[in-house]
Amino acid sequence: MSDARPASPHIREVGDAALLVELEAVIDEAVNARAIAIADAVRAAAIEGVRDVVPTFRSVAVYFDPLNTEVEVLKGALATLCAASPGTVSGSLVEVPVSYGGDAGVDLAAVAAWSGLTADEVIERHLAPTYRVFMLGFLPGFAYMGVVDPAIAAPRRVTPRMRVPAGSVGIAGRQTGIYPRESPGGWQLIGRSSMQMFDVRRHPASLLAPGDRVKFVREESKRDAAGPIAEADGGVRRNVEDVGTATITVVDAGLLTTIQDLGRWGQQSTGVSVSGAMDPVAHRTANALVGNAPADATIEATLSGPTLRCEVPTTIAIAGADLGAEIDGAQLPPGRSREVAAGAVLRFGQRRAGARVYIACEGGFDVAPVLGSRATHLPSALGGLQGRPLRAGDHLKTGPGRRGQHRGRTGAGQGQDRGRPRGGARLRILPGPQNDFFTPDALDLLQRGRYVITPHANRMGYRLSGPALPSASHEMISDATFAGAVQVPPSGEPILLMADRQTVGGYPQIAIVISADLPHAGQLAPGDWVEFEICTRRDALAALVAQEGMLA
Repeated sequence: MSDARPASPHIREVGDAALLVELEAVIDEAVNARAIAIADAVRAAAIEGVRDVVPTFRSVAVYFDPLNTEVEVLKGALATLCAASPGTVSGSLVEVPVSYGGDAGVDLAAVAAWSGLTADEVIERHLAPTYRVFMLGFLPGFAYMGVVDPAIAAPRRVTPRMRVPAGSVGIAGRQTGIYPRESPGGWQLIGRSSMQMFDVRRHPASLLAPGDRVKFVREESKRDAAGPIAEADGGVRRNVEDVGTATITVVDAGLLTTIQDLGRWGQQSTGVSVSGAMDPVAHRTANALVGNAPADATIEATLSGPTLRCEVPTTIAIAGADLGAEIDGAQLPPGRSREVAAGAVLRFGQRRAGARVYIACEGGFDVAPVLGSRATHLPSALGGLQGRPLRAGDHLKTGPGRRGQHRGRTGAGQGQDRGRPRGGARLRILPGPQNDFFTPDALDLLQRGRYVITPHANRMGYRLSGPALPSASHEMISDATFAGAVQVPPSGEPILLMADRQTVGGYPQIAIVISADLPHAGQLAPGDWVEFEICTRRDALAALVAQEGMLA
């Protein structure tokens, strides 16, 4: 496989908060080994400002804090590490038992028909190789493995399934993989394994890592092949009785209400999304208003707010969208905090502007951290409260507060309120990592067009309706994805990737929304319009510095 990209290594800027070290554009064990070795070297160097390091088939994505990193210095450090990298990596050999066919492998007969082989011959050809783990992505612990015997390399299903059971073993062309949890998916399912591929109670949580080798072995009847395997408890379950007296009771959960913080950095190499607040400025503002640290957990509510009852005296603040909040009948505008007595009820009414409101309570919401964060990632059921949205009857406890430190109303709150989108937003962009996959006029067409967010929009991304973007005829190897990326599928209609995006993807990314404008994107809803405007790295950094000054 190739995508006609020039030989590497080449260090490419990706937006204002990432670099991409690109090697040869092939799926090859030696190239992949070098990518993994470079990633290991970058982690070992512990470069200040680096947030995450993610090796892929043939690249290394390096995510950094643009406010605390000189990009040219980081480029120089990466170039030195690339030159010194030995290009080798020694992974573990892992045996994975598989029950083939029947209810465990519902597509085995279809793969056999496609290949012109018998089902037993397909199984033997799948068992024969020792597979390499090239990278992890799609879901936490999902390993992209190869190389599958070309005789059985059936393509993905035309229509993906809405539900693939945990442990399912699939084929997609020359790749094979194991679904770590129940999820949608389009791979051809030929069997199922009883092994737990990802478990947050285990260290490391992922059974497989890039560079490992996997040998499948036949397992006939160690369990009911059609039955589900136990899934890891991504929410680290505990009841209010385990943590003491509740501070907040959820009376009504609203449309979509979750616990969020500033995200789960450092885990993307195992397929774990960063997640976190869709509007981190509003999240930090709400926390500042009650004297919390920026990373303390808040409640994020989308479009229709929850009804919350305070069980003890506390201080509450909201920021972000104006969803008509009031406490015991008295209005609470965004960017304000209020001390409340036990029994006070926070309600939301009509949506006036924005899409997501952040509710902070003095002390921050005390749910169990998962992989270093309290953020809820719904697609993988990680973090927050049992990895799910809040629902009526939930009880939330807060941590120790900092009485007297809240500010009532901050400059950050005022500025953030004035910038709340009303009906749409113009988002500044930088060229994306696959900009050269598109025709020369595609980026200009993106800037000249107006797009509308379709109903197919969630925390993973927004599908946009508008001018289709023409792409060149390159075949893309799956690569790292980035928050704010404008990703373009074959239809030409863009997808704006957001906080819960998958860590890797197979669609080219023509542009990246700058960090300072991602909070505005997080306040958009279906039906809102989006326009894009290209800017410079200098513009992007200046906007971020100004935004940070408002929050200080």
